[in-house]
Amino acid sequence: MNPVNSGTLAVPGATLYFETRGEGPLLLLIGGGNSDAAVFKRVAAVLARSHRVVTYDPRGNSRSVLDGPPVDQKVEEHADDAYRLIDHLAGPDEPAHVFGSCSGGLVALELTIRRPERIRLAVAHEPPVLSILPDAERHLALLDDVCETYLREGMAPALTKLRALHGGRPAPALPDVHDNTDFFLTRFVRPFTRFVPDPAALEEVAGKVVWAGGHASREDLVHRPARVLADRFGRDVELFPGGHVGYARYPADFAERLVEVLTLAAGAADATRETTGGGR
Repeated sequence: MNPVNSGTLAVPGATLYFETRGEGPLLLLIGGGNSDAAVFKRVAAVLARSHRVVTYDPRGNSRSVLDGPPVDQKVEEHADDAYRLIDHLAGPDEPAHVFGSCSGGLVALELTIRRPERIRLAVAHEPPVLSILPDAERHLALLDDVCETYLREGMAPALTKLRALHGGRPAPALPDVHDNTDFFLTRFVRPFTRFVPDPAALEEVAGKVVWAGGHASREDLVHRPARVLADRFGRDVELFPGGHVGYARYPADFAERLVEVLTLAAGAADATRETTGGGR
C-alpha cells in the first residue's frame, strides 16, 4: 500500500489542498463538478503502483478554500491552478500525464492549450462542451433551468432535472469530504458548460489529447461532445469501464484501462514527433 502524502499550495485567490501517492511518472487527476480528491481515492491507490498520482480539491470545493466570498468559476483559472500544482510537484523538465473527468476534462484541455510543454498527454473524459452540439441552445437552457430551480425549489428538484445529462438516470453517489453541491449549482454549472476551448489552439495540441468516455454512458448527452470533438480531429473516443464516473465504481479496471491508454497514446505521440522532426 502506497502512503498518502498531503499538502497545500497557495495560488491567486485560493489555497489548494492536494494528495500524492506512489512513485514514477507524474499523473494528475482532475475531478469534475462538486468532486474533491476523495472521488479518486480508490483508483489513485491502484494507479500509484506505476505512477506518482496527484489528486486535489478544485478551488472552492472542500479543503481548497477561496480567499474571499464565492464567485463564478472560470475554466482558465482552474487550468492555471492545475499548472501550478504540476510546477510545484514535478521537476522543471518533467511533463505530466493528466486525466480530467467532466468539467475536469475542460480544465485538462485548457491546461494543455496554455502549457503544452508541461503536458505529455491529457485524457479528456466526457468534457461537457455542450455549446458545440447542434442542439446546444436547448441543453444550455436546461442547465439554466436546473440552476434556477435550485434557487427556487431546492436541491432535490434541481438534481432531478440534471438527470437529463445522464440519460434520465440519477447521478451516482460519489465519495467526498464535504458536500459542494451548492457551490456547484450556483457558481460552477453555468460558466463551465458555456466554455469552449479555442478551436485553433486546440488543433495545435490535438496530438497530446485523448478523447475518452464511459462504455455505459456512450448514449448519454454528457458523452456527445467528446464524440463530436474526436470526429473533428480524426480520432476515436477511447472507452473506459462504467459510465460517466466509472473510475469510482470500477477503480481497478478503470486504472488498468487508463495505464493502457496512456502507454499506447504516448508511443503514438512519440512516433509522430520522430516522423515530423519535433514540434509540440
